Amino acid sequence: EMSEMSERSKQNVAHGLAWSYYVGYLKIVLPRVKKSMEEFCRANPNLLACRKTWKLHILVPLNCDVYDDLEKADSNIHYVADLTETTLARAGTKKRVYKHSLYAIRGEENQLWHCAVEYATPLQSLYAMSQDECAAFSREERLEQAKLFYRTLEEILKGSKECADGYRLIAYEEPEEAEKHFLSREIVWHLQQEHHEEIAVLEGNHLDTPSTALDSAELNLQISVSDLPQPLRTDGF
Repeated sequence: EMSEMSERSKQNVAHGLAWSYYVGYLKIVLPRVKKSMEEFCRANPNLLACRKTWKLHILVPLNCDVYDDLEKADSNIHYVADLTETTLARAGTKKRVYKHSLYAIRGEENQLWHCAVEYATPLQSLYAMSQDECAAFSREERLEQAKLFYRTLEEILKGSKECADGYRLIAYEEPEEAEKHFLSREIVWHLQQEHHEEIAVLEGNHLDTPSTALDSAELNLQISVSDLPQPLRTDGF
């Protein structure tokens, strides 16, 4: 009966997508991100001067509008290069390749910021479900599922020792009126915060900068304690 209730309310969709994204992808790639950044930085020492940005920046648009080409999403975002590939045998596929793309983001003062950035791909599934009659997924349900996906993924990653300091989640809501460079400004804001964090650490200061980005509390989720992901076990099971 509980399973049927969960199916009808679609509560399991976002949880399943978040856990699948973590176990099947992020847990594999995030522990390797800094090494890829180090290798790239040795060949290009001037592009990634701030070590705090040596992580994967994961875009979480709550409307699930995911572009396959980031340069088409915002003309202030430009592809630079791919980081070092990770090749693994995975689920029967030999030499499966995992890689990330490095982008140059132009800020409002014409300054260039460099980072590895990509969308959270499960949001494409949520969007596709809202377009498919068989899924019977309304736009409102899609928004709530996107919020729940973000909240669940955030909780999972916070409990993951392997992925610590290898990512930054960038959740955002698109403005009602289209803004040409909204996405690049959003990314640059996060990169600036990371830059300030590094300066604070080097100077031994405590950074207490008010955030203008979305956090879990602002997502206005009605989630009970039992709905939240459970802490990750460390015993291998």
